Amino acid sequence: MDVWPQLSQPSMWTPQGSVSVSEPQAGTLKGQGRRRKVKRLSLLMETAHWDNVSEPWQEAGSRPWNHSSTVSFILTSLFNESPMDLFLFSMVVIIYTLAMAGNTAMVFLIWADTQLHTPMYFLLGQLSFLDIFFTSVTVPKMIAGFLFGWTSISFVGCGAQMFFFMFLGAAECLLLALMAYDRYVAICNPLRYLSLMNHQTCLLMVATSWLGGSINASIQTALTLQFPYCDSRRIAHFFCEVPSLLRLACADTAAYERLLFVTGVVVLLVPIVFITTSYALILAAVLGMHSVEGRQKALATCSSHLTVVNLFYGPLVYTYMLPASYHSPGQDDVVSIFYTVLTPMLNPVIYSLRNKEVTGAMKKVIGKCGVGRTA
Repeated sequence: MDVWPQLSQPSMWTPQGSVSVSEPQAGTLKGQGRRRKVKRLSLLMETAHWDNVSEPWQEAGSRPWNHSSTVSFILTSLFNESPMDLFLFSMVVIIYTLAMAGNTAMVFLIWADTQLHTPMYFLLGQLSFLDIFFTSVTVPKMIAGFLFGWTSISFVGCGAQMFFFMFLGAAECLLLALMAYDRYVAICNPLRYLSLMNHQTCLLMVATSWLGGSINASIQTALTLQFPYCDSRRIAHFFCEVPSLLRLACADTAAYERLLFVTGVVVLLVPIVFITTSYALILAAVLGMHSVEGRQKALATCSSHLTVVNLFYGPLVYTYMLPASYHSPGQDDVVSIFYTVLTPMLNPVIYSLRNKEVTGAMKKVIGKCGVGRTA
């Protein structure tokens, strides 16, 4: 976009001051004098601090900028001030509050009740711990943007949000796959369960999920932020996510999008295949059980895990595996709500309501609190 014709005015503003060019001079300046003035004006424009330039000037320019600039991104609010959007915003706040309370309660229960000090609940506690921070990476910023209009986010802040979102999300994907292995060993090899799923193995599983998440986030964040961004600094999303930032890049991102697809295969599809295989073997073992009670208990435990897996992996596959032409920014906003808010809230509900040990521990803690108050 050529913005030079707009600058040929008798009085011209630049970030460094005012440059006056009279109409006779503009029409008669020749040779070296005109070249010096044009060059000086160009240098003034290039060295200007972009944040001090008005919004129309930013949108008019197509000159790329990158990490060397101190520009802030502008996040798009998920809601407006209509009555329906106010209701939806209230629902998101309630769900976020329930997610924080539920996952915090799960971590506390697993820590406080010695009967829950088993490999399965250790991994479940790690899942709740990840969910607490995973939903807190994006939702508080969205709430502040709607209530106070704080929609801007610095370049560094955007990179930090992207890193922790991808780090915690990938770690949870890997952890869910490892939890499927835990269920496989418990049902298919119950006599060897404690020897195979010892404390060191559980720690190794958690460390693997965290390490894999950090490697994935480091690579994706570094590659995404190295692109020059131009045109508009407004992100068509309520948080900094890789697909939304790639839409602002004014460089060819085809190679990186292929790498992003490969990463999606490793972080999403490989765990899905691993989980599917584990539960196929579990289903075969359950169908061969003679005890009806044991069969029902195994199916209840596995169905809870499979519900969480489908709710979490499905939206992520839609966002990161399908080509960008198959979904719009508005659809991405709706789908993102599932894995940023809804799934972290449902995880403790699904595992607690379908699990007698968790409900028993909860009643025990509530009973102790009641006894303490009466005393």
